[in-house]
Amino acid sequence: MSDLKYWLGFNLVKGIGPAKIQSLLDYYGSLSNAWHATEFELQKLGFDKRTIQSFKSSKDKLNLEQALDHVYQSGVSLITWESPEYPTYLKEIPHAPPLLYVRGALQELDQWAVAIVGTRKATAYGKQVTKDLVTELVKQNITIVSGLARGIDAVAHETAVNLNGRTIGVLGSGVDAIYPAEHRNLAQAIASGHGAIISEYGLGVKPEAKNFPPRNRVISGLSLGVVVIEAGERSGALITTNFALEQGREVFAVPGSIKSPLSRGPNRLIQQGAKLVTKVEDILEELNLSVTVAQTAVQMALPDSTEEMQLYKQLANEPMHIDDLCRSTGMAANVVSSTLTLMELKGIVQRVDQMSFARLA
Repeated sequence: MSDLKYWLGFNLVKGIGPAKIQSLLDYYGSLSNAWHATEFELQKLGFDKRTIQSFKSSKDKLNLEQALDHVYQSGVSLITWESPEYPTYLKEIPHAPPLLYVRGALQELDQWAVAIVGTRKATAYGKQVTKDLVTELVKQNITIVSGLARGIDAVAHETAVNLNGRTIGVLGSGVDAIYPAEHRNLAQAIASGHGAIISEYGLGVKPEAKNFPPRNRVISGLSLGVVVIEAGERSGALITTNFALEQGREVFAVPGSIKSPLSRGPNRLIQQGAKLVTKVEDILEELNLSVTVAQTAVQMALPDSTEEMQLYKQLANEPMHIDDLCRSTGMAANVVSSTLTLMELKGIVQRVDQMSFARLA
């Protein structure tokens, strides 16, 4: 993308967030054009003096080609609003990050994601519940999203990785500034084939308290729903649920002992209408994921051969006789029969009677 260096450039300018990026795109049509904006034009767009000065100063200091090379040499990729791989659900939220730094890889299957959040001081109960829920979600090909923090977040990520599932860690720092530091190996494991570590903050940005609430909006924005497992009344996990509600996401909570301070957050959420979770089916049914993920798995299994694709195109949800399939495809009866049997084993088609088949998706 020829404009990518300009997206990076504006990301590195303090004071220019999603709203200002959108106004620049609306006015100039591209960020490459916007990079050459005059002070007068920026004033017309409502930029204050401090932001204009920050922009001018950054332009004087930045070599965009070198900055982009540095990102690539760090093993990091960039995704913008204009990238086809930008997460669909995240793009829908208010003030979605214009630029994401990604270590690892995002996949289309990651749109079927659930966020697991909670306290950094998890109890044995909280850890066990997290393991149990994540284990069942991973079995359903659900991607686990969390914040790579200590406690519940770490258990969620580790469980997904250990089960060879997918997980996304969202940071409140640069993707090269893993926080906490003891999670560097976990972050590396995630990025090395189990998902992605992502951030809207530039390389070298250290974790600061002000970065975490915006980070939490990304966690919920990537997910179909947010599950809270142990959280005090002032926990950052509850900030994530507030964003989830604003974004139209489902909020789930695991109940806990009325005597535990770490159960006050989820118990309060349940009082306020959050879905009570005692088993993974409570999540899957509410999000209709048991059906959706099954269909996605079928789609991922296709096609393995030309014969399978030909038959798949002819089949519909209504049963079709093998003889009709032979006529419509021109394939021999023995080939049609053996191919359909293989497709049935894969879960792509279903046998309705001895000689008829129908599509599953």
